[in-house]
Amino acid sequence: MSSHLITTTWKGNMQFESTNPGGSLMIDAAEEVGGTNNGLRPKALMLSALSGCSGLDVASLIKKMRLEVTDFNIETQGFLTDTEPQVYEKVTVTYHFYGSNLNEEKLNRAVELSVEKYCGVMHMFRSFAEVKIEVVFVHK
Repeated sequence: MSSHLITTTWKGNMQFESTNPGGSLMIDAAEEVGGTNNGLRPKALMLSALSGCSGLDVASLIKKMRLEVTDFNIETQGFLTDTEPQVYEKVTVTYHFYGSNLNEEKLNRAVELSVEKYCGVMHMFRSFAEVKIEVVFVHK
């Protein structure tokens, strides 16, 4: 069984440093709840994990399929419940592909493979939130 060990160390006040196998990052709270805005927010990091996981899949598939893509980004928006503890109940993941010779059919397939088969973070999210997928093509 594979595992990941993350070490998160308190740096004072509301700030923590979290390390994972690829590096480290700072976590902090907003000023209105006692933080100093000098780090990333834990819930938003979950959205980064989601888009990063799927993005790695899609980037790999772009390479394997030999697709021409000038640029690509993913916007991920999470909608929280109104009750405490606030959790994501809806998430929209929008893939933006840019290029002059985009193969929309194959790019849609790459996204579909990530969403349905490869991205473990996507599967985790789908167990607790409604996840909507959108794909946007910008031909330039």
